[in-house]
Amino acid sequence: MLKRILCFFVPQALSLAGDTNKSKPSATVAPASQFDSSSQQPSPGTNTTTTTMNPPTTTSKPPKTTTKKAPTTTSKPPKTTTKKAPTTTSKPPKTTTKKPPTTTPTVSPTPTPSAGLTVGYYNIPKNKNETCLKAQMALQIRKLSANTTFIVQPNLTRTSGSCKENSANLRISFKEGFINFNFTKNVPNNTVYVDAVSFSLNYPLIPGATTHKAINKSVHLFPAQIGHSYSCRADSIYMGYNLSLDVTSDRMQAFNLTNNNFGDPDHCPADQPSYKVAIGVGVALLVLIVVVVVAYLVSRKRRTDGYQSL
Repeated sequence: MLKRILCFFVPQALSLAGDTNKSKPSATVAPASQFDSSSQQPSPGTNTTTTTMNPPTTTSKPPKTTTKKAPTTTSKPPKTTTKKAPTTTSKPPKTTTKKPPTTTPTVSPTPTPSAGLTVGYYNIPKNKNETCLKAQMALQIRKLSANTTFIVQPNLTRTSGSCKENSANLRISFKEGFINFNFTKNVPNNTVYVDAVSFSLNYPLIPGATTHKAINKSVHLFPAQIGHSYSCRADSIYMGYNLSLDVTSDRMQAFNLTNNNFGDPDHCPADQPSYKVAIGVGVALLVLIVVVVVAYLVSRKRRTDGYQSL
């Protein structure tokens, strides 16, 4: 459309400009003499009229050119919607592994290191006010071939027994077994002693063997006079089958306790004082004294023989 308008107005404008140029008078060139002031002085008596004609001025307004702005079409870019791909999280299937049933075998207790011997105190009452048997001792059972030990813990024991006229019994029980002592009173010999010892132990002193039983009868252990107590720092009783019952720091008495207390102690042979060393030392000193006296007498006699009478 714009091109058509321009093609219509431009030729007309050009033709109008050409006509304007044709209507202007042609320029007259006069010689220089005509412009001379002397020559232009009019002659006297002659009236000269000079008429100057201005050329017509033609103003041609240029045609208005209407420039139509081309419509600006702003096309918005289409919105691109990016759809997120759905994230599918597939949980791994739960695999349930059934644990096989655990069967806990019955494990025998394993030998534990020695926790130290502890002295226990054991009493058997004859009635509410009188005690017929009293003992204090530390106990342990040893397997000699394996050098393993089971130590009796007094705080985990219970005491039972009985007293008769000439016999008494002391039984010390614990979770793993028991130890039993039988006392006999021999009135003709004025002696009380232990004539039987037994024990039963359920404990693995050696691999593969948990139960140990032993009994020693017809023995004469822990003897003391009636009314006295037996005392010893350490006793060991062989029970057979490589088993030994160790009784340590023991003091015991059955029958005839005075005010429920121990009587005078009768020491075991190992604890009885030995005078052999004292006798030997005394003899050695006596011999030394004799030697010194003899030496002195001999030396004195020699000195007296060396002097002469005047």
